[in-house]
Amino acid sequence: MRKSIAVFLVSGVTLASCSSWQASRVNPSNWFGSSQSAEVPVGTNAEPVNPLIPSTDKVGLFSRSDAPAADLSVQIAGVTGLQVEQTPTGAIVYATGVASRQGAYGVKLRRNLDADDATLDFSFRALYPADPTAVGSEASRTLRVAVSLTHQDLAGVRLIRVTSDSNAREARR
Repeated sequence: MRKSIAVFLVSGVTLASCSSWQASRVNPSNWFGSSQSAEVPVGTNAEPVNPLIPSTDKVGLFSRSDAPAADLSVQIAGVTGLQVEQTPTGAIVYATGVASRQGAYGVKLRRNLDADDATLDFSFRALYPADPTAVGSEASRTLRVAVSLTHQDLAGVRLIRVTSDSNAREARR
């Protein structure tokens, strides 16, 4: 125990006396130096350039396309239930449906914009796997989805409709 205290005491005094470490090139805090003010180069065009927004003409290995992906979802076979619950910020629309076969995923209620202003019309849609799947029981094909609506979305709306491939369900105010 005495040896370890002596070793720590001697090494602490030795390191404390080395004040040249602060100005040394080995010290990582000295690698880049202090910052200095610099003039912004002015280009030939007068419009401002934001260096944080990348240019779109570069194509890289990991770059993504800006074009929206094609919607591959299809309407489900049937809607079996629709429930609208009020919330302090608007309402939540719950829909239950049955898919035509097992394995449906990516379930969503997509709003149909062709409906009149007094109707919120949703299409109950899902994605199916590319490989064929079994039909299975109705319980194994049951899907549930919900969408939250604000008071602005519900302004002037008298009817909420959810459509599927074979039927539609409606809820009135």
